Formats: sequence, structure tokens, C-alpha cells
Amino acid sequence: MNFESPASRIDHTLLKADTRSSQIRHLCEEAVEYGFASVCIPPFWIPLAADILYGSEVAVGTVVGFPLGYASSLVKAFEAQDAVRKGAAEVDMVIPVGAALEGRLDEVLQDIRQVVAAAEGARVKVILECCYLEDALKGELARLVVEAGAAYVKTSTGFGPGGATEGDVALLAEAVAGRIGVKAAGGIRDWETCHRMLAAGATRIGTSAGVAIVEQWRRQRDL
Repeated sequence: MNFESPASRIDHTLLKADTRSSQIRHLCEEAVEYGFASVCIPPFWIPLAADILYGSEVAVGTVVGFPLGYASSLVKAFEAQDAVRKGAAEVDMVIPVGAALEGRLDEVLQDIRQVVAAAEGARVKVILECCYLEDALKGELARLVVEAGAAYVKTSTGFGPGGATEGDVALLAEAVAGRIGVKAAGGIRDWETCHRMLAAGATRIGTSAGVAIVEQWRRQRDL
């Protein structure tokens, strides 16, 4: 399968604890230069990114309940509301994985719904952290994400013991059946891997290697 430039499907990501303003500025400049879909940054840096990206087509994205997902729904909802009011247009949240593993899916559904409502129209991407889940539960949770009104189901935080796999992307894509997007994240560092995730059904890619991926795609295109 051939693709046009992957740039418009990439969330240009920087979520390290020691992230500084100069790095955020550079990330935003790269996002505009390469035409990435968004930047995905820590909530603390939203106002700076929103200012830099004002008037561009690059969305400001951030994370809530991240990376472990076990903050209360009230806290996640407040984080989402605060993020959107400061300029975020996309919010990646983490579900309470332990509750999902115990089969408490109504609580997971309500957790997502509260964040979606608090996000006030911003696109919510729901991280399942697939490395902890059996396939049947992944599919069930993906359908739950659709029911909750989120915009994307997402494979991984990138902080867990496993990242995105083609199998997980394909499973999630089949479960949501085009009703919402599928974001692959975690361990996607080159065009070959990115291409495989897109071919498996991903509609968005989360990566800190977006520039390298696009440059590799360009070299392959020009062969």
C-alpha cells in the first residue's frame, strides 16, 4: 500500500519530564514546517504552544490522567477542561486499566464520558494501554470508546512495557469500524514501522520521531 506524506497523520510528540520551553518552541516550529497534524505536549506548556501555533493548521494536543490512568474521573475531567480552556484542541486520556481488567466496564465508560464532556468539543483520544489487555477486552473497550463519544481509540502511552503493534491496530480498527479514528503510539520511530501501522488501519500516529519518519519517506519517494 502506498501513502502520500505521513506528516498530516502524525502527532509530533514531546512528553518528557524535563521538557523545556526552548524544546516546545522547536517542536512547534517543526510541526508547522512539516505539516504535522498536531503537537502532543505536557499540559504545563499548552499556553506557550497555543501562542506559537496560533493561526497555523497544527493543533495543540495534550494528555490527561497520563501515563498511568488511575487519577479519579473528576481529576481527569478537570485536567481536560483546563487544557481546552488554555488552548488544547486534542486531549489524549488514559483509562483506569485496573478497572478494565476487573471487568468494571461501566466505570471505564463513565470515566471516558466525563472527560469527553469536560473537553467541550475538543477531540478526545482514549488510550487503552493494550500491552496489559487480552484481545477480546481490547475489542470490547474499543467499542466502549465509540459509545462514550470520543474521537479516537489509541493503543499505548509509550510509557508502558509495550507499544503499538500491527495486530493491535488492526484489531482496534476492526472494532471501531470507521466510526472513530485509531491512533497508534509507542515505539514508532521510522517510516517502515509507521507505514505498517497505517496499512493496519491507523489514522493517526503518535511519535517523537516525526521529522525522521517524514525525511525517510521523502528519501524512499525520491528513489
